[in-house]
This record gives sequence, C-alpha cells and structure tokens, in this order.
Amino acid sequence: MNDQYTRTAITLHWLIVLLIFAAFPLGLYMHDLPLSPYKLRLYSYHKWIGVTVLFLAVFRLSWRITHRPPGMPEGMPNWEKLAAHVTHYALYLLIFAIPVSGWLMSSAMGFKVVWLGVLPLPDLVGKSKELGDLLHEVHETLNYLMLGLVLAHIGAALKHHFFEHDDILTRMIPFLRKRN
Repeated sequence: MNDQYTRTAITLHWLIVLLIFAAFPLGLYMHDLPLSPYKLRLYSYHKWIGVTVLFLAVFRLSWRITHRPPGMPEGMPNWEKLAAHVTHYALYLLIFAIPVSGWLMSSAMGFKVVWLGVLPLPDLVGKSKELGDLLHEVHETLNYLMLGLVLAHIGAALKHHFFEHDDILTRMIPFLRKRN
C-alpha cells in the first residue's frame, strides 16, 4: 500500500493552502475599505487568487482521481476515518465552491473577472443587485465554513502527529519524517 502522497499532490496541496491563506485575510481586510483605486486593486488581486485556486483545484482533483492517496492508519477508529473523509470531501467542495461563488458574485454585481489582469473571464450570470447581495452572503458563509474545516483539519493533523505519533502529518510534510 502506498504510504505517502506524491510530490505533485503535496505541491498542489501547499500551493492551494498558501493561496487560501492569502485570499482569506485579504478578503477580510479589503471588505470594509472605502471605495478607492487601492480597494479595487485589492479586489483584483483577491479575484486572481480565487481563480488560480479554482484552476489548481481542477488539476488537483484530476490528480487525486488518477493517483490513489495513502490509506488511513490501521489502528485509527472508524469514526475518525469517516470524519477525515467527510472533511476532505467538504474541503474539496469548498475549494471549488468559494471561487465559483466569488466569480458569480462579481458577475451579478457587474464587475468583470480578469485573471491576472490579462485574461477576461466570461460573466456567469447577468447583472442583478439582489443576486449579487445573495451571492456575497453565500461567498462569505462558505469562507467561514472553510475556516472552521481548515482549523479542524489542522487540529486533527497535529493530534495525530503529537499524540497518536502516526504518519498522517508526515505524509504531507515529508521533512518531518524521522530518518531511520
């Protein structure tokens, strides 16, 4: 049985993590700024990050489908295995749903999404203030849901590393692996 993730899976995981860890606080920061060229530039950066996460998520899901991840440790209780699987599926769903909800929101609010400032993406819905406001709430709610799941995910990985002393965390952070 394969006991480690591939380098590609590890790289995609950490790239997406870094981008999300940049986008989330940026979204919080820019939200309440007064309208200005600076705020609009931050919104552009936020959208660039979101679209990049979406593109990487497509690649990551394709990789995951074609490359079986390592199994859970044999001694792990079934409820923990189920919780891990549910959390992973929910995180995968959110790394798609959050950027798509942001793209839909931008479209509904009449703001074009231009990836990296050079590639205009099509509007996904027509302009509608009501829909834009609803999608804003959806986007925000999904982000806070992801925050909760990410914290649970990190907590579980640390629990396994420091209390269970299994290889769950070292599968995704290979340099932590003990050399024999």
